[in-house]
Amino acid sequence: MSEVLEQLAQVLEERKRGDPDSSYVAKLYSKGLDAILKKIGEEATETVMAAKDGAPDKIVYEIADLWFHSLVLLAHEGLGPDDVLQELRRRFGLSGLEEKASRAPQ
Repeated sequence: MSEVLEQLAQVLEERKRGDPDSSYVAKLYSKGLDAILKKIGEEATETVMAAKDGAPDKIVYEIADLWFHSLVLLAHEGLGPDDVLQELRRRFGLSGLEEKASRAPQ
């Protein structure tokens, strides 16, 4: 499963050097962080709407868009899917309540 994420991360890195006139991702990068965050917000909203509609195919489609744009953000910030997967591995076996409490300010 993470193989696809790694391949996509590699493509996203390559697009950083791409021509904004010929690459959607290169154009997003050239517009900067605010444009990327706006797309993530749009995709998150569309995901919620798809879930409210109860259409599984729309949910999958919108979550794919959300994940994609989240990966664009990670790459923009010099991060990748492995960083997120490591954090998920760290949390595995912890209750959500324990994990949240561990982040609370002391």
